Amino acid sequence: MNNSLRRLDLNLLVTLNALLAEHNVTRAAMRLHLSQPTVSVQLARLREVFGDPLLLPGPRGMRPTARADELREPLRQALEALERAVAPSSPFDPARAGQTWRIAASDYGESTILSPALAELRSAAPGTRLAILELLPPMLARQAEQGDIDLAFHISAEAPPSLQRRPLFTERYVLAGRVGHPRLKRRPTLAQFCKLDHVIVSPDGGGFHGVTDTALAELGMTRRVALSVPHFLFLASVLTSTDLVAMVPSRLVRDNDALQVVEPPLEVPGFEMLMLWHERVHRDPAHQWLREHIVKSL
Repeated sequence: MNNSLRRLDLNLLVTLNALLAEHNVTRAAMRLHLSQPTVSVQLARLREVFGDPLLLPGPRGMRPTARADELREPLRQALEALERAVAPSSPFDPARAGQTWRIAASDYGESTILSPALAELRSAAPGTRLAILELLPPMLARQAEQGDIDLAFHISAEAPPSLQRRPLFTERYVLAGRVGHPRLKRRPTLAQFCKLDHVIVSPDGGGFHGVTDTALAELGMTRRVALSVPHFLFLASVLTSTDLVAMVPSRLVRDNDALQVVEPPLEVPGFEMLMLWHERVHRDPAHQWLREHIVKSL
């Protein structure tokens, strides 16, 4: 930044713009709702800063110098740009929007949160685009800070504390298997439950222990986990084509007619789903609209 800019303030530039438009101190003062002496003092300060008289007395008001004529258009454009920059954000119009939103979600979040919101999102904001990215919990805070993602959906127990958050719902676990499963005609006892062959979702890959096993261990019991899969979507296919059963989040199976769902014989802690975003987009009208749209669709 050069010395001239350091010596200027915005009020001086606004005054200069008015003087170059009016060529008269009195009229410029009226335009600015200032007193004539105040504008005269500011004109003297401007002459000092620019090292130029800027406006000289003439037979019909004041006459701009060559330096003033050079300043006229760049100054007008700069002040107009500044006004646009500091003006309040205009209301978001989804029908005319063209944003590309980037959202991090697991396949569970895709099925239970994004899928219900998608049809209405396409209808209300047809010009927008949506990119769904793989949920990478260790990287969420950095991705949001750098603008790589706009939103994320994750459980509250693992949500980065630095991000803004909104609770969406609390999920619980149910026991599911194929329709007609001989062991799910009624709610099994705890002993029967432990003798079933279970499939488990292990997001990190290859795990055979989950929250259900922790709950069983507290009772001094274990179950047989015969299969570990990385995604919930593959889990549904496994359940409908085998006699394996699974403890699954209830929202994943509530509308699946191919599955038999019963209450499990033990209490397994559920989880809270959150919507997460960075402070940088917290007050953005488009982002606010997207967040509210998703909440209303649940």
